[in-house]
Amino acid sequence: MTIKVGDKLPDGKFKVMGKDGPADMSVSDVFAGKKVAVFAVPGAYTPTCHKQHMPGFVNRFDELKGKGIDTVACVAVNDVFVLDHWSSEVNPGGKILILSDGSADFTKAIGLDIDLGPFGLGIRSKRYAMLVDDGVVKVLNVEDAPPAHDKSSAETMCSLVDRAL
Repeated sequence: MTIKVGDKLPDGKFKVMGKDGPADMSVSDVFAGKKVAVFAVPGAYTPTCHKQHMPGFVNRFDELKGKGIDTVACVAVNDVFVLDHWSSEVNPGGKILILSDGSADFTKAIGLDIDLGPFGLGIRSKRYAMLVDDGVVKVLNVEDAPPAHDKSSAETMCSLVDRAL
């Protein structure tokens, strides 16, 4: 079942790259008591993710923070090492919290997984953007196909924050 507006995020863990290497970060660590704009990409370095989706959130980071967002986070079904390298290329100043969901456990738990095996990518995340307030989904925009990023863009998220919080 796919998560929907009004639902609480399920418990789970992400991997993040810490100073001493990979570390766990719980869903609670990311979302409890915070307003979080989170977006998911099907994969680091894929064309739309790399050249449009992530850069949009980096470019609109200050605008989102100015609207009361505590954290801007990106979820991807990639290993933490790939995401760390990708982040060093597309996330100047570490503005975006990069969350590795390497085995797609979180993605499957919220029902937003997609089988991109025919394209050689395996199980990945659908492209989406969520606004989460203290672990509860306030906005959820899911794209119909992986290359699209209009519903889940930073521009769209910025236009919805004021109405949702």
